Amino acid sequence: MARPLRIEFAGAFYHITARGNERKDIFKSNRDRSQFLSYLESATERYDAVIHTYCLMTNHYHLLLETPSGNLSQIMRHINGAYTTYFNTKRKRFGHLFQGRYKGILVEADEYAKELSRYIHLNPIRAGIARSPGEYRWSSYRSYIGKEKPADWLARARVLGYFGKKDLEAQRGYRDFVEEALKRDYPDPLREVIGAAILGSVGFVERIRDTYLKNRKSGRDIPSLRALTTGPSMEEIERGVDRVFGTDPVLARKIKLHLCHTYTAHPLKEIGERFGIKESGVSLASRRMGLRMQHDAALRAKITKIKEKIKLQNV
Repeated sequence: MARPLRIEFAGAFYHITARGNERKDIFKSNRDRSQFLSYLESATERYDAVIHTYCLMTNHYHLLLETPSGNLSQIMRHINGAYTTYFNTKRKRFGHLFQGRYKGILVEADEYAKELSRYIHLNPIRAGIARSPGEYRWSSYRSYIGKEKPADWLARARVLGYFGKKDLEAQRGYRDFVEEALKRDYPDPLREVIGAAILGSVGFVERIRDTYLKNRKSGRDIPSLRALTTGPSMEEIERGVDRVFGTDPVLARKIKLHLCHTYTAHPLKEIGERFGIKESGVSLASRRMGLRMQHDAALRAKITKIKEKIKLQNV
């Protein structure tokens, strides 16, 4: 079975989630939640963790976490291990509290820190346990908007810095950014995760792969590593399509979009921007072209030749 890649280096950012074993509750009282927060604090003191945002639900939690010392595994052993000991001792129970290992997605912070912080803070609304993020006590949102005094260990400056230089300006800007999403459907940033391990631009994925993953050879890592393989660029795909369908620009554009969506690791947002459509329309347009190819043998044969020529492989 493939396992999630563990990529650790100094200065890395992660979106962390951990769920209760068999999806059972890991927080049964406010005392439990307060105790868990104390382990976040001690992780910052003992292991140099930087906690940017958090949200404690009932059977899971979310963190946006930075590791200046490149020691994610050590940090998470402390947080989950200390809390499991506390929880089991209090309730005179034994065994695992969490469902397997935590899930840690490496994040390109400048691209996704804002979106992920909003995603984390909106968890209680998506779960139907709060009507607004500001009424939920067990996330960092209230500290972000100035509704309560932030803990000394909570690192708000990075995210709030995107919204203004002065505290009040940044807090208001962030509040508007988060609560604006309550009025509409907004894209889930985690749907752009590549290989169940990395959230970032193609350039970021390539840098991580080439710098930190080049010598990985473990059999269980291979499927995850394969998902991080990047083939020809979108420019190469477009040139290949133009050589065959250049006289029909409308059809060529549809084929380019379909091949970029199917055979590159670019996020939907990047593909949508390139073709001038919303990211929600990328999958729909690509699916339509795929169906058209199924029913048009001549078209399918031409596109197959393009794929062979530029060595396209599913990523």
